[in-house]
Amino acid sequence: MTTLGIIQARMDSSRLPGKVLLKLGGRSVLERCVRGAQQSGVLDQVIVATTVEATDDVIVEECARIGIPCHRGPVDDVLARFLGVLDEHESDVVVRFTADNPLIDPAIIARAHRVFVASGADYLTTSIAHTLPRGLDVEMVRTPVLRAVDALATKHHRVHVTSYIYTHADDFDVIGLTLQPDLSHLRLTVDTEDDWRVVSAIVDHFGDEPVALRELTAWLTAHPELVEMNAHVLQKALVQA
Repeated sequence: MTTLGIIQARMDSSRLPGKVLLKLGGRSVLERCVRGAQQSGVLDQVIVATTVEATDDVIVEECARIGIPCHRGPVDDVLARFLGVLDEHESDVVVRFTADNPLIDPAIIARAHRVFVASGADYLTTSIAHTLPRGLDVEMVRTPVLRAVDALATKHHRVHVTSYIYTHADDFDVIGLTLQPDLSHLRLTVDTEDDWRVVSAIVDHFGDEPVALRELTAWLTAHPELVEMNAHVLQKALVQA
């Protein structure tokens, strides 16, 4: 079974433009996402899916620098970008990542992948009963299912790639993986300036390698001022681009 990791990335962000190439300890946010995905040990290949916009030329350059393939496709039709990747690379399973999550835990990806493969399900996500910190969720889908969704998904479902599947769960075999304890109050993604400050402090402390969630949350418990720094940030609704 071939498993492909696809990381969606673009420079145009309404709340923190250019966030995916901001530097964390000498590496870009995108590179840290790539490294975390690779270190899970379950991906045969990692590919970045960006847009055809000239502003995203720098993402293509960053991919070349770190030795990662890059596919370019439509700006707002992210599902079409993913399918473009699949037209160029064979796979049985796709693991979806977003490039603003530099603190992903490789062990969580590996655990989710074991559950998914053993289950034979169409789709798995950790965000239905959301217990992981924002920025560490994992989702994976069988390639034929993602291709089938192309004929069904419209509007915001094409932006969010997999949302048609989990909002039409009666039509698919969907697994919601729930991990304990509940740490959903934590924001470990990079979407605003305050998020950036929190993640920067974490990287400054832990250094270059991905950090296990248990170790990271123990440290954050001892630094509540960091948790409070971005606690006010609201996640965008599904229907928002």
